[in-house]
Formats: sequence, structure tokens, C-alpha cells
Amino acid sequence: MTRSLFQALAAALASCEIEQKIALTAAIEADWLAGELDCSDETAVELVCGRPPKPELVAPKQVLQRNPKSPEGRARLLHAIVHIEFTAINLALDHAARFRGMPTQYYADWIGVAAEEAYHFRILRERLLTLGHDYGDFPAHAGLWAMAEKTANDVLARMALVPRLLEARGLDATPPIQRKLEESGDDASARVLDIILRDEIGHVGLGDRWFRHLCKARELEPESTYRRLLEEFKAPWPQGTMNEAARLAAGFSREELAALASH
Repeated sequence: MTRSLFQALAAALASCEIEQKIALTAAIEADWLAGELDCSDETAVELVCGRPPKPELVAPKQVLQRNPKSPEGRARLLHAIVHIEFTAINLALDHAARFRGMPTQYYADWIGVAAEEAYHFRILRERLLTLGHDYGDFPAHAGLWAMAEKTANDVLARMALVPRLLEARGLDATPPIQRKLEESGDDASARVLDIILRDEIGHVGLGDRWFRHLCKARELEPESTYRRLLEEFKAPWPQGTMNEAARLAAGFSREELAALASH
């Protein structure tokens, strides 16, 4: 007998205890693959994002600059990335839980992403622990989740502005961070980020694929629609040098990258 996928997702999303959230996320993936979860269930669920009491969430400008040349600076830098990965678990769970009536593959994709984000969180947290700190030791900001809240009523906007915009910015930011870590002698952390970058190209690619799928269903031209949504939601346009190879692998076209860069 199958159970409601959406009830399982809501329970994982609502969990405030880190290890429990990770365990529930792993159980969802296993149960889904075993055919025990039903994505056609119409039962309404309340979606609440659970977080541990720490880290303290502050405005982005209040998060201290993270210079990796010092041990504490490297710890702060890694902590910021660990926080992004924890938030990404919640994001993937919410992508799957919030939007009903999507193709079965949509739910399969974001369940898989949630499990990968949990893995990323674990391996980055392990690196942070080697530097004498743990998740929650430093303040963090909730910029990623704020955009999830803004796009809660439209799956097309969600795919455009969370995976395809904000998570794509991570593709741009990762290589410079890796270079800074290598320059400071922390090759081990830089190599963990190799794993993150590889997988995140796939996650952004899923956002791109579902965004284009939804645009086609609504008879919208994807790339102009994307730029319109950036304006409509007052979202941050790509800044600095874009990771062109990673973005092309994730589904962006050269023409779109040129248009975004010329904004």
C-alpha cells in the first residue's frame, strides 16, 4: 500500500533537527524508488520550513567578509557554503512538496536532488569540523529561502529564480572560491567543492529543463520570459564573470549568456 509523497515531504521539510531531516530525506528517496510513495495523492498538507536554532539568520550585509587566508576566515567561508547546502535540502523538498499536478519525473528529479544536497551538507560539514567549527557557529543569511517564499505560488517562477538563477550563481562563484582555498593551502576543501560543482550543474540543469517545459506548456518563449521574471521579482542579475562552461552544460545558450552579460 502506497503512502502520500506530499505528507512525507512535508514531514522532512518541517523537521528542525539536522540528523532527523537528513534521515527523513534519505527515507523519502528509498521509499520513492521502492514505489511506496504516491504523487497523485490530493491530500492537503501544511508546508513549514524547519531549521535548527542555530545559525542565527541575519541580513546578508551583516554576514562578515570571509578571508580564507586565516583559519577562521576559511571556517567562515565553509560555514556559508554548508548553510547554502542545508538550505538547498529544504528547497528541493519544497520544490517537490509545493507544486501538485506535475509529471511524475518532476517529483523523482527533486527527490533525488534533496538526497544529493544532504550528501553535500554532510561532506562539507565534515570539512568544517576539521577546522574546529560546526554548522551554527557563525551567523548566516536566508537569501535563498526568501526567493523560495516569493515564488511559492508559481512553479515556473520557482524554477526560473531558484535553481536557474540563484543556484546558477553558485556555478559562477565556486571556481574563484576554490582558487582562494588552494592559495591558502586548503586543497582538501577545494576538492570537496569539485563534487559540489559537478552535482550542482545537474541541479541547475533540472531547473532549466523544467522551466523550459513549463514555458512550452504556457506557450512562452523561455529566455525572454526569464529576463521578464528577473525584472518582475526584482531579482539579482548575474554579476561578475559567469562560469560559461558550467552554465552551457546546465542548459543555458550562448545567446542567452551574452544577453545576461550585457544587462
